[in-house]
Amino acid sequence: MHKPELISAIADHTSMTKEQASHVLTAILDEIQLALSREGDVVLIGFGTFSRQHRKARIGKNPQTGQPIEIPATNTVSFKAGKKLKEIVNG
Repeated sequence: MHKPELISAIADHTSMTKEQASHVLTAILDEIQLALSREGDVVLIGFGTFSRQHRKARIGKNPQTGQPIEIPATNTVSFKAGKKLKEIVNG
């Protein structure tokens, strides 16, 4: 499912227009991004947890040449599914 399909589904399940649903979804996604950039975790009970993870700098290997390369430190986001989501996905 892509964002426009999700917006349509939200509009169908509520009394919102697609434009209103789009604004709500955009606001939710913006707040998740801001929270991850500031605090590190977003917990949606029953759905899952988004958390910011730090990856240390490390030495990797260029797959084409085999030469070692330095991979810089970076932050990334991980998601751990909640119990209810796992149950739904697994039937």
